[in-house]
Amino acid sequence: MVRILPQTKWATINPLKSSQPLGGALAFLGVDSAIPLFHGSQGCASFALVLLVRHFKEAIPLQTTAMDDVAIIRGGAGHFEQAILNLKMRAKPKLIGICTTALVETRGEDLAGDLASIKLERAKELTGTDVVLANTPDFDGAMEEGWAKAVTAMIRAITRTGEQERQSRKIAVLPGWNLTVADIEQLRDMVESFGLKPTILPDLSGSLDGLVPNDRWAPTTYGGTSVEQIRELGTAAQCIAIGEHMRGPAEEMKRLTGVPYVLFQSLTGLNAVDRFVSLLSYISGRPAPAKVRRRRTQLQDALLDGHFHSAGKKIAIAAEPDQLYQLAMFFICLGAEVVTAVTTKGASKILHKIPVETLQVGDLGDLEDFAIDADLLVTHSHGQQAAARLGTPLMRVGFPVFDRLGSQHKLTILYHGTRDLILEVANIFQSHPLAPTHRGT
Repeated sequence: MVRILPQTKWATINPLKSSQPLGGALAFLGVDSAIPLFHGSQGCASFALVLLVRHFKEAIPLQTTAMDDVAIIRGGAGHFEQAILNLKMRAKPKLIGICTTALVETRGEDLAGDLASIKLERAKELTGTDVVLANTPDFDGAMEEGWAKAVTAMIRAITRTGEQERQSRKIAVLPGWNLTVADIEQLRDMVESFGLKPTILPDLSGSLDGLVPNDRWAPTTYGGTSVEQIRELGTAAQCIAIGEHMRGPAEEMKRLTGVPYVLFQSLTGLNAVDRFVSLLSYISGRPAPAKVRRRRTQLQDALLDGHFHSAGKKIAIAAEPDQLYQLAMFFICLGAEVVTAVTTKGASKILHKIPVETLQVGDLGDLEDFAIDADLLVTHSHGQQAAARLGTPLMRVGFPVFDRLGSQHKLTILYHGTRDLILEVANIFQSHPLAPTHRGT
């Protein structure tokens, strides 16, 4: 059984986690014609915006209520209302997704009540725009919680409730935050290859895939899941959630609409993808298409070739719980050993399924301390300093990845993505064949 070690530091020098509001904003960015709105100070939004721009290398439509010292003392309801009305008037979004910050959450404002009053009193002015509130304080949780809360909030506020006429070939897909733009696109292609029609929420592959429209400039997102598609999620025959943190949104959807769900804790690795393909085959009544079977054989070949480079290697991983599970299981299947595992919190149920003896809740400083004997560090770009000091190669995953181009187009799931990960790992080890001589000094 995994022994989870709690965080003991009073201060973090090299952070591992990103905040809840950032995860919530990222989820709202997967909706067409949307604008995420941070309810807090201007600095909170600026910091998140920098990380998003550096990771995606795209213009990000992120706004803030810009609370000042007077609003902090007297209350931010006025800033809250004015920001919503300004966005409606100037940008005309279909969705305004509000992410709260520690500033307003600590103050204890009745944000749900304020928003209900605004919707009632300004109903005419807000016609055509849905406003959704996700409570995402910075001081609690991390990116995956913020993402899940935003998805839950959209389902609760927008999706039509009650039993509805089901479309037998319609599938609702709730991807986890750790799936890249390329992953979501590959996921859609896989589902469609069985003759099924997926509605993916959120769909970053339509909004953050690098597409620049030629005919217009938009102050909102362009591409992604439409508000109308969110409204009609209850007509799906089946919901598929990916990642333990997406269990909450899937259960909320089932509660409101009765749509059953199946949860996959990872879609990386041969066995996990086989189960996913079997489910799609069962739902559609069709066998796996030839191109899917071909990609499976390509993955089998990559497993055969790659294990010569990975077997017996010692891996140190720092990531949020669901991504940590995804990566740990992937490396174990390659014959490697996960010697160090660091995560952002200890409450997730998925942590007890990770094949390690001990798991540290902490930061990248803990990763560096415990990874002295590791052959590979696996975390986001902020791990580059630790990798340089240890003389250990770094495999960049997760968010943010700002010192490499195309991180959003990197495949990590299904047969194709698992194969790509195997090849990436093998190439890293081939490029660093010798252990550093100064390790441990």
